[in-house]
Amino acid sequence: MIKKLLEISFKKGEEHRPLYQQLESEIIQLICRGILKPGQVLPSSRELAQSLQLNRKTVVATYEELDAQGWVETKERSGVYVSSRLPDTSDRTIKENNQKLIRSRQPGYPLIIEQASEGPSITDPNMDYDTPGTSAPLYRIDDGFPDPRLAPIEELMREYRRFGKGHLTNRFLMYGPEQGSYRLRVELAKFLNRTRGMQVTENEILITKGTQMALYLTTQLLIHPGDIVFVPEPGYRFANQTFKMAGANLVFIPVDKEGMDVDRIEQLCKKKVPRMIYIIPHHHRPTTVTLSAERRMRLLTLASKYGFALIEDDYDFDYHYTSDPLFPLASFDNGGHIVYVGSFCKSIAPGVRIGFMVAPEVVINHAAAIRKLIDRQGERLLEEATAELLSTGEISRHLKRSHKIYQERLENTCQLLREQLGEYLTYERPKGGLAIWAAYRKNISGKTVAVNAGKLRLNVSDGSNYFYLPNSMPHDFVRIGFCSLNEKEMAHAIDIWRQAISQSLR
Repeated sequence: MIKKLLEISFKKGEEHRPLYQQLESEIIQLICRGILKPGQVLPSSRELAQSLQLNRKTVVATYEELDAQGWVETKERSGVYVSSRLPDTSDRTIKENNQKLIRSRQPGYPLIIEQASEGPSITDPNMDYDTPGTSAPLYRIDDGFPDPRLAPIEELMREYRRFGKGHLTNRFLMYGPEQGSYRLRVELAKFLNRTRGMQVTENEILITKGTQMALYLTTQLLIHPGDIVFVPEPGYRFANQTFKMAGANLVFIPVDKEGMDVDRIEQLCKKKVPRMIYIIPHHHRPTTVTLSAERRMRLLTLASKYGFALIEDDYDFDYHYTSDPLFPLASFDNGGHIVYVGSFCKSIAPGVRIGFMVAPEVVINHAAAIRKLIDRQGERLLEEATAELLSTGEISRHLKRSHKIYQERLENTCQLLREQLGEYLTYERPKGGLAIWAAYRKNISGKTVAVNAGKLRLNVSDGSNYFYLPNSMPHDFVRIGFCSLNEKEMAHAIDIWRQAISQSLR
């Protein structure tokens, strides 16, 4: 019986594992399913080897490994038996056709936080669909990412290797401070002070894995269940979900051409003061608008008057095309109201997970203690390598080089949109950032266009990621990242996009 079951389920050479391990797995499956019961004798190594057409040494090695792990016990001059110490699982339901135990795809326990399961749209252009069994898209019109082909990866890897060998190996491959590399915090403080007019020290900086981790840590420090948090609408969905997971009640503030509506914020503060306001003052995601200087000053005045916290998400500060940037609110915050978060994910590449959180030292220390619970520390070699590129000016040189290229790509994309999609889209040329905010004309469905584009192997957003409130989207919008494709690629992508739109109108 046992030999017959193994003959059915065991097939040599199907896996890239030694044969004795494959046979071991099959026997463990039979034990776990209750087919082999505690105390039951197993075939002799000679019998099983002959039945399965294996070398006897393979079966002997299998039995020895099962014995060492406690699945079987060997009795001298008697044979090999399923361990009598194992529980009897014969009451388990056995699937038809001798099917193996299959890992459940559903949890066997209730989940408390349902918001965490809310994922991106299936047509989200920022997702990587290059997986086995799927057709890779020819192009992605993403939400505004840099071109990783321009990133100083060779320089970064050179420093990574240097710090990872020789006399530095032990130092940087051991645990380090949960706040992040000391040298990186020192160099980052210099960089922020020089480029953003901030006056921070390394003790007021926590290195994170991207901006999202910084947002999460801040919510853990500031938000209690039931607290009110003001957020922009449209806005950044994953920030909203983070606040909701912490138990916040979200109040949505409209966004116009000057950024978040501070008049509305002031009206609401008179009725109920929020615990926190989340704001993206530069190149607001998704609309690309910049909060005006007048609204910045009023918002800081309100924070001082009512005592709420401001999370300033400056994810996209480094690229401006028509004028010098406005300094962050954190640059002239003398009341300690702002937690400033940002990263190098948009200036270097999304896969380079170096983010930062800037706040008063006591806040940073508490955030570091929480970070230690979920991620003991960052990747020290990457942090040291990044610090070196900041110190030598390589990152600053990269920003200057890429700035010129991205400005050219913006002009090229705007021209293509006018010539190829002018009858289908309306948009305004952004003053900075990595994306264009556009609206389809009323008779065009963004979701239908996205589906049609996908069939033509172009990923483009269907617009569902931008608005959080149900039915609050006044038109079908799309955010057009213009940096990650060169001129030739963008021309081809927009040509496909035009075909997808035409098909949706038939």
